[in-house]
Amino acid sequence: MQKRHHNREQYFVELANTAREYYIDYLKKFKQLTGNERILEIGCGEGGNLLPFSELGCTVYGLDIDTVKIENANKFYPKYNKTNAEAKFECLNFIDAEKPSSEEERYDIVLIHDVIEHIEPSFKATFIDNAKSYLKKDGLMFIAFPVWQMPYGGHQQICTTKLTQLPFIHLLPTCIYNWLLKTMKEDDNRRNELLSIVRCQMTPEKMFKLTKEIGFEVKDQLFWFINPHYKQKFGLKPRKMWKWLASIPYVRNPFATSMWVLIGG
Repeated sequence: MQKRHHNREQYFVELANTAREYYIDYLKKFKQLTGNERILEIGCGEGGNLLPFSELGCTVYGLDIDTVKIENANKFYPKYNKTNAEAKFECLNFIDAEKPSSEEERYDIVLIHDVIEHIEPSFKATFIDNAKSYLKKDGLMFIAFPVWQMPYGGHQQICTTKLTQLPFIHLLPTCIYNWLLKTMKEDDNRRNELLSIVRCQMTPEKMFKLTKEIGFEVKDQLFWFINPHYKQKFGLKPRKMWKWLASIPYVRNPFATSMWVLIGG
């Protein structure tokens, strides 16, 4: 397990740096960001992704079901946010929450970053459909996730043993993978989380199917050979996938360390 998984303030700063350098510029190609926009992140963690939007003057709202992460968000955000932009973080399961009742209460952009791969298959369509209800009519939903078949698509980097360094082990048959986790003495909570990701197996093809199911349109898609966040994590220069490779379903998946998809009505 890397230091950032323990040092959540470091992780907050790293996420903010990546969002500032890459997410903002990407979204500006499709949506004006004048500082008057409302931004929602579902599964916001400590809220680092939202900080650059506050710096533009946007109103931001972060939701997460993890109490500790929301406590950290409310601690870190005032320390790094040097603007007067409104920011609110709440521990909440947004599926059970009361939905916005007016266009003014909805959001221009909804962020779902490294979350959808943790949602169990039977709930994915409900999750995205509920997120849709938070968007304004001309709003956009930005979803980013590591593709299941890529070397570390099983999130084995969260392991506490040497398994953290082994690529593709999540693609082993589930019974063998589970045996390996037990043999290496990964604790039950971490093992259950890793096995949940095995069940989820998020791929671009599943993402497109989900989008169609909820009646949304894919406005843009972008595959990364080197995930932009790897600049913060490993000092690697982000690289987009070659267009010819990105256009081949299934074949592209082992090479896509991250997929970005922009959807809307």
